[in-house]
Amino acid sequence: MKEYIEERAVQIANYIIDENATVRQTAKKFGISKSTVHKDVTDRLTHINPALAAQARVVLDINKAERHIRGGLATKEKYEHRLQACSRENR
Repeated sequence: MKEYIEERAVQIANYIIDENATVRQTAKKFGISKSTVHKDVTDRLTHINPALAAQARVVLDINKAERHIRGGLATKEKYEHRLQACSRENR
């Protein structure tokens, strides 16, 4: 594996752990795809630094378990915003 890929995998894992970041946040921060983030952490990093990979995996698993909650909250906020806009128009 190329050295820059190994370095990126370690940087990604450290970012995920330090910031409690999601795959989407990490992909945006590093300018790569979500697939690349996932492959770096779950596949490549296990060969480079298994302990770091395990720590990052814990954070990703927690984020995955909570994702339906964040999605529901985002939808709730979206419709509350629309409701508030409609009530302002009717004044």
